[in-house]
Amino acid sequence: MDPALLREREAFKKRAMATPTVEKKNRTERAPPPPSRDDSQKKMRPPTAPKLDASTYKTMSGSSQYRFGVLAKIVKFMRTRHQDGDDHPLSIEEILDETNQLDIGQSVKNWLAGEALNNNPKIDVTPDGTKFSFKPVYKIKDGKSLMRLLKQHDLKGLGGILLEDVQESLPHCEKVLKNRAAEILFIIRPIDKKKILFYNDRTANFSVDDEFQKLWRSATVDAMDDAKIDEYLEKQGIRSMQDHGLKKPVPKRKKAANKKRQFKKPRDNEHLADVLETYEDNTLTQKGANPT
Repeated sequence: MDPALLREREAFKKRAMATPTVEKKNRTERAPPPPSRDDSQKKMRPPTAPKLDASTYKTMSGSSQYRFGVLAKIVKFMRTRHQDGDDHPLSIEEILDETNQLDIGQSVKNWLAGEALNNNPKIDVTPDGTKFSFKPVYKIKDGKSLMRLLKQHDLKGLGGILLEDVQESLPHCEKVLKNRAAEILFIIRPIDKKKILFYNDRTANFSVDDEFQKLWRSATVDAMDDAKIDEYLEKQGIRSMQDHGLKKPVPKRKKAANKKRQFKKPRDNEHLADVLETYEDNTLTQKGANPT
């Protein structure tokens, strides 16, 4: 090849490299498609919170509803356990193990052991504060203790005992009530339809004449209070009810102690006591020497 042509070719390349150029886009290229409606809705959606499963919910220590749910389950378990005859105290770890609640948070466990169980009226705490047991309404363990309690209520005029309180306090309650059915009276309270237990005192049983029963049932005193009944009895000349019923205690007055009055000797002229005694002696001597 001619060396002159090669030199011109090299010079042309240098000039081409030194001259700046702007590239033009091809008109045949397609523009990007506009964003669809679905994409814009996805971008505008706020971020959603993660779903909570059962294990995550149990570890939440700040929920008061969850805390009291754990406490209610423990109290129910302790009541059922007492009704079955198990009354020995348990620690907080043993209670959580029996109720399948070992996965609760440490803050909830501290709240149960330090505050909730100690202040619950249905839970009794040992003196060292480490173990817990159920606290029934009445301390009765068998049929004998139940009958002793009913007799005390009957003698002191305290009335009956709610069946639900006995069921809560007495282990194996249904069996005991069945064996003692002849010694207990069951009365249904008309206000709330609750059953009340009374002691069946057989010594107070006596037959009442049918005519007297009719007269008793015909006398209605539902709308009358004690004051109106007393007024009616006084008008009829009946005063036998005055000594019955509750008596109002009369406050006793304190009597002043009878102290003997002590007359105090006059303190005037105490410094002349010796002079007075000498004067009295001289006077008596003169009287004795000059009798009249």
